[in-house]
Amino acid sequence: MLRPKILTTLRDYSLPLFLSDLGAGITVAMVAIPLSIAIAIASGAEPAQGLVTAIVGGFLISLLGGSRVQIGGPTGAFIVVVAAVIAEHGYAGLVTATLMAGAILLLAGLFRLGSLVRFVPEAVINGFTIGIAVIIAAAQIRDLFGLSVETVPAAFLEKLPVLWAARDSVDPVALGIGLAALVSIVILRRAMPRFPGLLLAVAGVSAIVALADLPVATIGSSFGALPDRLPMPGLPDLSPARLVELLPSALVIAFLAGVESLLSAMVADRMIGGAHRPNAEMMAQGAANIGSALFGGLPATGAIARTATNVRAGGKTPVAGLVHALVILAVMMLAAPLAAYLAMPALAAVLVLTAWNMSEPHKWRGYMAARPGDRGLLVVTLLLTVLVDLTVAIGVGVAAGLALRLRRRGVPEADWSERDIRDK
Repeated sequence: MLRPKILTTLRDYSLPLFLSDLGAGITVAMVAIPLSIAIAIASGAEPAQGLVTAIVGGFLISLLGGSRVQIGGPTGAFIVVVAAVIAEHGYAGLVTATLMAGAILLLAGLFRLGSLVRFVPEAVINGFTIGIAVIIAAAQIRDLFGLSVETVPAAFLEKLPVLWAARDSVDPVALGIGLAALVSIVILRRAMPRFPGLLLAVAGVSAIVALADLPVATIGSSFGALPDRLPMPGLPDLSPARLVELLPSALVIAFLAGVESLLSAMVADRMIGGAHRPNAEMMAQGAANIGSALFGGLPATGAIARTATNVRAGGKTPVAGLVHALVILAVMMLAAPLAAYLAMPALAAVLVLTAWNMSEPHKWRGYMAARPGDRGLLVVTLLLTVLVDLTVAIGVGVAAGLALRLRRRGVPEADWSERDIRDK
């Protein structure tokens, strides 16, 4: 079914539902603002482009999507892909690739391919997610420790020696601010899970930096002031040569957006006891990425952590997601100068914690207890993601997972029983 979920939920909409959605939308917006800025910076983009993505992409995902409570925007999973595309093709190339990815997702939704995500092996998804988490965490070392390094290589194996060589330049003040933000976020999330502790922690330590005039890098000192309005929409370069050049990147963006959004929708279903419409969700992701690209934003997808925050804060319908996007727009228009004071070590701490949560440490024991084939698939995908390339990791992982599934189907039932016993 391609019909957006909002059409169903508004049939019996009421004032109590709106008040619940309003509170949840404001809460999620307060979490999304620093996170969107941090993700944009880590991706090699401008901070404002993260906010644009949260506003435009988040609004369209909620308006057109197939989930009652899905929250969309820029996510940590895209950092590696986006940084690689920007490094190779420039930011204009990323915008074109994002627009193409949106068109691919629209076609996938029209041809009802949303349900095919279940054929992607879970071990592959877990492997590249943990690999991305490792890359994100490593990329935050310079800002978190305040290292005096002008340029840090993008490749993981090249990055580590450069960071290690700069170990004597650790700035205790920057590190203290980063650790204070990290600890504050963890404490506030546990003590007040419904409260936007992430924003409070980042704003709190950034206020200390500003009031005490500490020598710590901020968004303002690193990137200048943020704009107080959305940019005018416009079409990127769509010449045939450019489209052919960026097609591989567009396919990766589309695949990642489709997988993460549908996984997020499934997580939301378990939390609310509902059922999302996968093909409507794919259509919404396509529209969101086209919309984000037209405004010069980043790739957008369903965000698992923000969706879970929405549910815990009382979000009931897609209206909460619309409120979330509009609140971010209002903050951008009214309080953009304040964002310049956000401390870079605090934003690095946000992404370190994001990477930790992405790796889902509570599942590690289960990964170790899995069948050897699944364990191997996870490890291979993880290593290829970190050491080679996400595109290669996904391609090899999906192909190996399919071969493993076909091999298992060819094993006689008696052999399966023996193998299960050995694996346990």
